Amino acid sequence: MAKLSGKTAIVLGAAGKDNMAQHIAARFAQDGASVVVAGRHKDELEQFAKTIDGAACVCDITKRANIEALAAFAKKCFGSIDVAVNATGWGLLKAFLETTEDELVAMMDLQFKGPFQFLQVMAANMDRGGSLIQISSATATIMLNDHAAYMGTKAGIDHVVRCVANEFGGKGLRANSVSPGITDTPMTAQAKTTPGLFEAFASAYPLGRVGTSGDIAAACAWLASDECFMTGQNLQVNGGLTLRRNPNRDEIHASVMKAMGAS
Repeated sequence: MAKLSGKTAIVLGAAGKDNMAQHIAARFAQDGASVVVAGRHKDELEQFAKTIDGAACVCDITKRANIEALAAFAKKCFGSIDVAVNATGWGLLKAFLETTEDELVAMMDLQFKGPFQFLQVMAANMDRGGSLIQISSATATIMLNDHAAYMGTKAGIDHVVRCVANEFGGKGLRANSVSPGITDTPMTAQAKTTPGLFEAFASAYPLGRVGTSGDIAAACAWLASDECFMTGQNLQVNGGLTLRRNPNRDEIHASVMKAMGAS
């Protein structure tokens, strides 16, 4: 029997073609779950949902009413919610002193308030326990220049995940987060076109490569399964990056200049 057979999973953030959330949703469906994919773009969601025999629901994580409607939709479609994944995010790269108040508020809405309310709503609707999964980042633990608003909000919601794990464990609800490093996804596609940029990160990975969405999907599939006896933890699914460090601004610049000079 497939490991997620009989379970209903919500994956929020799946409105971008071939993004990490879509890989997670596809893996859940492969493992037997009934999957509701959610995000802000209806057409892409509906097209993708057809490929996994799932259902699609438009949801903006910054609006609590949308999250509540998503939970109601999943229960109406499949009867329960057993797994809920938040894979939304905004990879803002902006110098600390240049980050505006508007950018900071937008980041907090998307990466702290929204996920906080997602956890609240899902915990209240997961009547038979299950698994809550927050996609975090290695940069919530280790440094990267010009990324403070992103890093701070990811680190904050990681600790909220621990609070949820502590409070709801007695009801059979597990809550964990997963931290990728730099990952080969559509979000980083533009960065890959800059000569030397990805190469600047290469030596930071003991396993010799940057991560893929498949790596993260596999970790989420285990967290979602009944085999997982873990809660309140942050999985560093990043090839050992946090054993070392990200390159600093000067090292990235030097790698890019070297590659451009050699081309």
